[in-house]
Amino acid sequence: MRVAPSPFNEVKLDLGIILTVGVLLLLVQGRVVESLPLQFLLLLSYGLLGMFWIIVRVRRVVEKLDRQREQAGNEPR
Repeated sequence: MRVAPSPFNEVKLDLGIILTVGVLLLLVQGRVVESLPLQFLLLLSYGLLGMFWIIVRVRRVVEKLDRQREQAGNEPR
């Protein structure tokens, strides 16, 4: 199985890992924490941290693409 080359492939992999761990956390959070508010807080904090990580990664990729585009535009032809 092959994936077409894309600058966002690493972000897609991160998202897949975050979602997989999130589903596993959802399945075991009832055994780890007994209090319902703490379970909600655990899942909410994991979701927010995952969202923050994906936003940071996408911004890095976009900035890298912008730099490459600027360098390609500045090169003499």
